[in-house]
Amino acid sequence: MDFMSDSSRNQRWFRIFNVIDDFNHEALGIDIAVSLPAGRITRYLDKLTEYHGYPRKIRVDNGPEFTGNTFTNWAKTYGITIDYIQPGSPY
Repeated sequence: MDFMSDSSRNQRWFRIFNVIDDFNHEALGIDIAVSLPAGRITRYLDKLTEYHGYPRKIRVDNGPEFTGNTFTNWAKTYGITIDYIQPGSPY
């Protein structure tokens, strides 16, 4: 899971949240909004799990959305291990 950002023609910035299954290289979901706080991320992941189920492990960077209590408590609730990548490394 990771974020991207871009701007529209009128220079309004937005963020894109991508959820990709590393094992089979399948894009599981993409959420786009001006703001993507941790609460919205966990609600979006709950929607994705209705179809895909809960993963055993999630690999993310050390961004504030993934290191805060909202996300870590959500993962702990469902028995999901969080695998933080080392800063500056894609894996």
